[in-house]
Amino acid sequence: MLQSIIHYGIHFLVPLLVALIWFKDTWLKAYLIMLACFLIDIDHFFANPMFDPNRCSINFHPLHSYYAIAIYVLLLIQKKTRILGLGLVIHILADSADCLLM
Repeated sequence: MLQSIIHYGIHFLVPLLVALIWFKDTWLKAYLIMLACFLIDIDHFFANPMFDPNRCSINFHPLHSYYAIAIYVLLLIQKKTRILGLGLVIHILADSADCLLM
């Protein structure tokens, strides 16, 4: 239960705080873009079983691999891709929290 609260708190509240603090004028757009980063979870459909509460997503699913994470971090550099990079990195941090709490 606590693990789910932490996981989804990071997924929903951290992007909202980031949007409200650093993207004041366009906070809703920034927030929605960061929430759209949930789409990287599409790689869970290729896992068997699709959902395993005792599995760490990091480096198990292709879009959660260390190579993909490196690309997400690189997206933070360019101003044009920064919001997307933030959303993806926050998503990975939320999933990493699961790995630490297992």
